Amino acid sequence: MKKLILVAAALLTAAGLQAQTTERHTMRFQGNEREYWLYVPDTLCAQRPLVFMLHGYGGKAEGYFPGMIECARKHGFVLCYPQGLKDPGKGRTGWNVGYPFQEGWKVDDVAFILALQRKLQREYKLNKANTCFSGMSNGGEMCYLMAHKHPEKFAAIVSLAGLNMEWIYRELKPRGPVPFIEIHGTADMTSKWVGDPDNHDGWGEYIAVPHAVARMISTNCCTHEVCDTLPKYKPESNTVVRHRYVEGVNGNEVRLYEIIGGKHSRGDKDMDTAEVLWEFFSGYLK
Repeated sequence: MKKLILVAAALLTAAGLQAQTTERHTMRFQGNEREYWLYVPDTLCAQRPLVFMLHGYGGKAEGYFPGMIECARKHGFVLCYPQGLKDPGKGRTGWNVGYPFQEGWKVDDVAFILALQRKLQREYKLNKANTCFSGMSNGGEMCYLMAHKHPEKFAAIVSLAGLNMEWIYRELKPRGPVPFIEIHGTADMTSKWVGDPDNHDGWGEYIAVPHAVARMISTNCCTHEVCDTLPKYKPESNTVVRHRYVEGVNGNEVRLYEIIGGKHSRGDKDMDTAEVLWEFFSGYLK
């Protein structure tokens, strides 16, 4: 009997995992075959949202941030993981955000994401007002680029250990407000909290995290800050200070999750990042 119970449990677990896997899709865009992985839950919530999740530099869409799949299943939203192309400088997968070694690269990832957004909204009859956007590291840089170029296309945006490149900060004026979060560790040595104004690390000049968030606070016309410290997620977790900048235009909020001593990560060890994202996104659905 015990053996039968164990076999049945194993089959149920396998079935559950299979039900929560993503499927590979492709689309032709600007002469390239672009790949993306998609999870569509059995039941979509009434607002029929779409959430984009972008991997970091050198990463893969397949298998990225599996915790978001369980979140999508639980809350009923479509989840899309686009795949970045290999750049000519280092030959690694990523997003064209103007790194020095990406100079001359003609790939327009902003246009690709917007084209993919339209495609998925049409195919799955999704609410056009309810697309949310997030990315990690290099994908986080795309969050700042999108927030500057096309804030009107997204209900909310969340950057995970992302940076605002200095060229974006100096050359682009945000075209409008959009609710925004930055989740970032103060001991991140890849995407440094204090910025890299002299390009010591080769990614190009980028501004300090608090200054990057300040641009979003100003753009959203937030009036004041509410600051608190989150309860410990696990005994070994870092302390997380949540800075909420509130009462922005249209009720928009900007947040900075400051992970004290946190390294380059999504913050999974210090909070339930997937649920933090969805709680924020869901507050701006139409």
